[in-house]
Amino acid sequence: MSRSGAIQLAFGGLSPKAVDRQVDRFGSIDAAVAAISRGRTRLSPVVCEAIGTDARTREEELSSLDARFLRQSDIGFPVRLATYDDAPRWLFVKGTIHNGPSIGIVGSRACTSYGLQLAQEYGAAAAAAGWVVVSGLARGVDAAAHTGALSAGGHCTAVLGSGIDVVYPRTNRDLHDRLLKRSGGVMSEFPPGTRPDAWRFPTRNRVIAGLSDVILVVEASERGGALITARIALDYGVPVYAVPGDVDRPTSAGTNRLIRDGAFPIFGPDDLHTVLSLVSPLIRTT
Repeated sequence: MSRSGAIQLAFGGLSPKAVDRQVDRFGSIDAAVAAISRGRTRLSPVVCEAIGTDARTREEELSSLDARFLRQSDIGFPVRLATYDDAPRWLFVKGTIHNGPSIGIVGSRACTSYGLQLAQEYGAAAAAAGWVVVSGLARGVDAAAHTGALSAGGHCTAVLGSGIDVVYPRTNRDLHDRLLKRSGGVMSEFPPGTRPDAWRFPTRNRVIAGLSDVILVVEASERGGALITARIALDYGVPVYAVPGDVDRPTSAGTNRLIRDGAFPIFGPDDLHTVLSLVSPLIRTT
């Protein structure tokens, strides 16, 4: 696929499945872009206009945001992520994306104060062990894990369910800026300006799983997005660890169920540090 066609189609903000349908229908990304631009689809006029905007204009928009566009075939696209069949066709990226070793630390937005403390301690422990902390920059466990990693001098990768210029929640703007200043990276499958619509977050979760060598779930309800990430990671063959909690606590229901179903329990930052030290020699570096 040409770079110009890919960037035009990416700016349509379609779901990965919708992109696949258009590409399958017309035979290639470039052909899909041409057809959509001419109004030969049932996509909304807004989407057609977005995709019809020329690639040079889009490149200039990204440059003004200090961002870049990466296809799977481009140098800099995360090597590990590209190995999965459902990997994103492209990413919008700001900052530095470190290839690994990487741990995805995820959990509930509505976590307890205990969960926040643990997430921060686990983030710091992972950073101290030389691991990149991957999460979603969301409220709760995600933000705490990023904060802990940065406090320990580590690097982070934040995967957004919105455009890379749309920090959600807004209260995490300072954390977002600190992450970038500390040689971390922010990425999204969706173009700048994309709102954090609910359907985008499960899609985002597969990117977190695909970037990670290990997933740690700190606190999670039985229906939370963290469990989606864990299930995807297991499908990818990525080890999943979980923090046990009180059996009557809603935010422990998901993690306790993961452990019941075979996830490895983690009993504190020192335990995590030991596990990561044992796992490190087994990680793919290419």
